[in-house]
Formats: sequence, structure tokens, C-alpha cells
Amino acid sequence: MHQPAKPKSSSLKGFSRFALYLKKIAAAAGAVTEGFYLVFRHQLYKDPNNPVNTRYVQYFCRKLCKVFNIEVQVHGDIPRQPALWVSNHISWLDVAVLGSGARVFFLAKAEIENWPLLGKLAKGGGTLFIKRGSGDSVKIREQMTAFLKQDSPVLFFPEATTSDGTRIKKVHGRLLGAAIEAQRPVQICLICYVNQQGELDMVAPFIGETPFAKHVQNVLEMPNVAAHLIALPAIDSAGHTVESLTQEVQRKMTEGLAQLHERVLKPSA
Repeated sequence: MHQPAKPKSSSLKGFSRFALYLKKIAAAAGAVTEGFYLVFRHQLYKDPNNPVNTRYVQYFCRKLCKVFNIEVQVHGDIPRQPALWVSNHISWLDVAVLGSGARVFFLAKAEIENWPLLGKLAKGGGTLFIKRGSGDSVKIREQMTAFLKQDSPVLFFPEATTSDGTRIKKVHGRLLGAAIEAQRPVQICLICYVNQQGELDMVAPFIGETPFAKHVQNVLEMPNVAAHLIALPAIDSAGHTVESLTQEVQRKMTEGLAQLHERVLKPSA
């Protein structure tokens, strides 16, 4: 008996998904190309840590967020005062999200400097690189202090690793000493990724053993995600030791993330 042909809907969906993936790859390549254009057109590489350059970094970060289907929602005002910025760390996407809302330079692990294309782009855009556990943190803190004294805002992730976004991990505060030495405040900015169901998104977090290339693919294929961003009142570093400032940052980040979740997540049944 002749069997009717199977519906081709699954094949069409697969083709459509692949076409969309290719479109996003092309958009990502275009954004990176435009980033290099900005670096060389405005000669940012000659003075990569000039505070004026942060407006170009912000423009590039906003382009990246569009490529990855991330809608950045800023709650309240994002200050521009010279400060040492800190944030919770969930994904490599954090840089694009934070950079789209705040005009800052970033501190990143040294391996990123050697990444093809993106490493050179990050360096040209003013990123500072640190070798974890190598004793290089002293030199980095001295650099950060110098930048802060010149009113160049620097952001780093004090948890030193990524999380799934549900909580704040242990804050490593050695680099917070730069704020004390430069007599600048510490500005906390918190981020969370929310899916279309109003829950914490579990695709955006870069955790576990997932290879970077695979995670990039997962992100390119994920539905639209809202990245919520909020800045807390700045912490005056005057009168603090590194230890007391670390404790204060840990407490404020933990409380602030809980409040952000309460504001943006759908209440559980």
C-alpha cells in the first residue's frame, strides 16, 4: 500500500534555522569588522586608554548585543563619574551588555589577548589583561590606579569566574586596592539574563565544560533574551582597607542581585 509522503515541515524548519544562523554569523563578522574600522579610523590604538575612547567601545558593544538577540534594559541611571567598576560575571556576553550601558574599560584574562581577531580588537579598544595566579595582579593594580587617577573608568569581575547568575560567588578584592590608592569610589553594576518565560536564562551563562565555540553557537541560536542592568549607589573607598572594602562589595553585590531578581523575574508559582 502506498504510504503518503511525510511532511517537510521539519526539514523546512531546519533550513530556516540554518539560514538564520548564517545570517547572524555574517552580522557578527560585520560588527567585528566595524570594530576594527573604529579602532583604526579614530586611531584608538595610539592612546587605547583615553577616556574619550569609551564612547566607541559603547557603540561597538551595542552592535554586538543586537547580533546576539540581547535586549539591554537599564534600570535607573548609569553614572559616568570616574570610578573603579565591578560587576557579577555570568558570560563573555557580559562585556557587550555592560559596555552598551556604561562607558568603561574592561579587565580581562590574559588568554583573551591571544584570541584571533577579538584579542587584537579588545587590546585596541583599551582592554587590560591579567594573568591569574601569576603575581601579575600587583602590576595590574598599579595600572588600574594610574588609569583611575587620570579619570579612566575600569571595570573588572571580582568573582574571577562565571556563574549561572543565581548568586554572587566569593569576591576577590585584591584589585579593589586600586580604588583606595587612587581615592576613587567603587561603582557596582549588576546584570541578569531573563528568557521569554520570565526566568533566568540558562543559555547565556558560560559555565561548565562547554567549549567556547559551541557556546557561541548556542548563543547565536537562542531566542531573544533580556539583559537587565542596574547600577547601585557608589561606595566611597575613603577610610576602607582592602579587607573591609571587599566585605562591603560582597554584601552590596549579594543584596543588589537579589533585589534585581525580585524586580525582573516572574514570581514562582
